[in-house]
Amino acid sequence: MYLVTADEMRRMDRATIETFGIPGRVLMENAGRGATAYFLETLYRHQPGRVAIAAGRGNNGGDGFVMARYLHQKGIPVTVFLFTHRDRIQGDAATNLALIDSMGVPVVEVADTAALDARKQDLAHMDLWIDAILGTGLTSDVRGLFLPVIEFINQQKRPVFAVDIPSGLNADSGQVCGICIQAAATATFGFAKVGHFVYPGRSHTGRLKVIEIGIPPQMAVQVGCKQHLITPADLKPALPMRPTTAHKGNSGHLLVLAGSPGKTGAAAMTAMTAMRSGAGLVTLGIPQSLNPVLETMVTEAMTVGLAETSLGHVDESAYEKIVDLLTDKRCLAVGPGLGTNPSTGRLLNRLIAEARIPLVVDADGLNLIADDISILSRKRAPMVLTPHPGEMARLCGQSTAAIQSDRGVQARRFAEQHGVYLVLKGAATIIAQPDGLVFVNPTGNPGMAAGGMGDVLTGLIAGLITQGMPINAAVRAGVYLHGAAADRLARSQGAPGYLATEVMNAVPATIAELLGSGDPPIYPELDPLCYRTAPPTGA
Repeated sequence: MYLVTADEMRRMDRATIETFGIPGRVLMENAGRGATAYFLETLYRHQPGRVAIAAGRGNNGGDGFVMARYLHQKGIPVTVFLFTHRDRIQGDAATNLALIDSMGVPVVEVADTAALDARKQDLAHMDLWIDAILGTGLTSDVRGLFLPVIEFINQQKRPVFAVDIPSGLNADSGQVCGICIQAAATATFGFAKVGHFVYPGRSHTGRLKVIEIGIPPQMAVQVGCKQHLITPADLKPALPMRPTTAHKGNSGHLLVLAGSPGKTGAAAMTAMTAMRSGAGLVTLGIPQSLNPVLETMVTEAMTVGLAETSLGHVDESAYEKIVDLLTDKRCLAVGPGLGTNPSTGRLLNRLIAEARIPLVVDADGLNLIADDISILSRKRAPMVLTPHPGEMARLCGQSTAAIQSDRGVQARRFAEQHGVYLVLKGAATIIAQPDGLVFVNPTGNPGMAAGGMGDVLTGLIAGLITQGMPINAAVRAGVYLHGAAADRLARSQGAPGYLATEVMNAVPATIAELLGSGDPPIYPELDPLCYRTAPPTGA
């Protein structure tokens, strides 16, 4: 499912008008009509009453005028509050304003803060709000009259329906531009926007539906859209399917390099999750002194003790043994609980430079790479890095706040620059590929903010790669299934409080659900009708 930026959407609008000859007024009509139907379906049928449309001077306001006309024709009491001077409205929006004037729809001009103060009593008596103020073009903080207007609407605690995007939300980054409408539902047009699905934008959008307005789906390919939402339809065809004659050798052999004193659990969970994902064989390489401990923790995986430092970390001298172990492996997972001993760092650098099978690197492996990021230029095999925001900040030499301010851009830049698959963990995890494609994950919940979840993800991605999935598909499937397994637990027993090992154990049932269901749930706020699934190019 495509997710587009504001500029990509503008280019598609313009191309539709110029190339296909569909007038802008028709697009606005389709948008307003579709948004009205969704408003009636989601908010009005649960809480009918007086509807206020907050309108700005651009095309977002024009969509609101079309909605006002359709609501008025249905006998619904609706008032348009125009938060600009009437003479500033132009083009198709002006045409639709004239139409509702001719129909007798009340239009109240509130063009400055004095008028706003004078009208607050009237505004406070409205039962529902439709936000048609700013639209998708906002890139700087909300200011002027719109700031107290948005603040007032939010304070009323009335249901708000956003037209295209909640006013005050950056359509590209999902960041709040100072202040933002808190919507219960949003109707967006043509394609969903990136900002609808990344935080904090996702928490302001509410239930979302994409309204078809006449823009051909192939327009997304023509303008080069590179952002996508992961959906079940994307994943199901790529998931490994075992023939009845399968044996463990068919499902691949994974080597995990992990663990140090006090962090044996990380190593164990990574290995066991890979097996839960369906990997046929897993060998766990750990410091020699930990081998007796791990042998009892991972009964299905094999363990190999490796040379260690005086502090109990895997030592650089283990390199040759690890190379021998890689002979029949399909993937190498490195990092969970590994420690950051300099000798271990030198070992990792040698493995990155010499390994010919895909690497999945997490946790301490990422911190070791951050000490010498140039090692990524010497890799010989595809690499998957799975940092949380703090680890990403260390990799980039930036602050965590800078990373979080535009997660998609930061992830894409790093992935393209270093030629890696980058999984930027967190709410709405971002996956960036070396080719510039970016995917947003819709699954997961706050209960995942607990120790060990990253180890489970590492094992899940590595396990899928080991079974022969293409790396790009394995990364997307691993991230999606990780969150979906946690969602199963949240639904059945609540969150927080479930454990990483419980997520690990929920993986097989989650895979079965994905393969067996026609439309597995994504998350409660997303309307299943919103999918628009032209195939992602290059994916």
